[in-house]
Amino acid sequence: MIGNIIAGLTGGAAAPVLSVDALIVAGGGGGGSGRGGGGGAGGYKTLSSQILTISTNYTVTVGAGGAGTPQNTYTYTNNGNNSIFSTTTSTGGGGGGSCGSPFTGNSGGSGGGGGGNDSGTTGAGGAASPAGQGNAGGAASNATSKGTGGGGGGSSSAGANATSVAAGNGGNGTANSITGSSVTYATGGGGGYDNRNSVAQGLGGSSSVNGGNGGVNSAGSAANANTGGGGGAGCLVTPSFNDAAGGNGGSGIVILSYPSSFTISNPGGGLTLSTSTVGASKVTSITAGTGNVSWA
Repeated sequence: MIGNIIAGLTGGAAAPVLSVDALIVAGGGGGGSGRGGGGGAGGYKTLSSQILTISTNYTVTVGAGGAGTPQNTYTYTNNGNNSIFSTTTSTGGGGGGSCGSPFTGNSGGSGGGGGGNDSGTTGAGGAASPAGQGNAGGAASNATSKGTGGGGGGSSSAGANATSVAAGNGGNGTANSITGSSVTYATGGGGGYDNRNSVAQGLGGSSSVNGGNGGVNSAGSAANANTGGGGGAGCLVTPSFNDAAGGNGGSGIVILSYPSSFTISNPGGGLTLSTSTVGASKVTSITAGTGNVSWA
């Protein structure tokens, strides 16, 4: 089992070696406003059997989720923020495109979905950049002449393109059992639609485990905290004809697993963390903040 104490002395007592596994998930991107694209999931990275040095500070940052685009606002989308452990960075998810410029989803750990409108303009999904942390967002569609948004990309699959019958679903996330239980992280947010259409909302990826859903004649829903999910896109609301706001992306998380003979600390503070025991290992979940961790 990764994280076991390894013998380091020949002909003497076993020296404890600090071998750490890590899960590093960035904040998810915010969803676009009405008929916009779903937010892309935060970047997803794992580290295995990293040999670290006791009494040494290692930087940790937990990225916040990106804010959804406000109602009737089309000038920007919000990416999630990066999460960091030591020298490894997971990139925040791309914000979803809106139903006004910018239509194209932002690039990020996973790309945001593209947005569209009833003038025939549609946007492509954003790219997963840098590569290897997630997948691209889905493209918007104007097949109904009223615009339908694409799904945000997830860590395991791309966001779905919008069609004439449905906004794009978010891409699937990735299940991880570092905490001792299987939890799915980094799913994309669902795309938005025009309520004058008889189309389905876009759902968050992995059966909406943690990515936000596109709104049903309403704002998009927020992704769950500490999952790195993308926010759901808004919907064009009737009879007001407001372009509802996108949902916020979920914050990221950093989880560290290491031999139970070691004790972790947060020199100088700044981090929100909790530790449990899983078999022969301790598992520390860091859910907010920026600071350092050290082991003794």
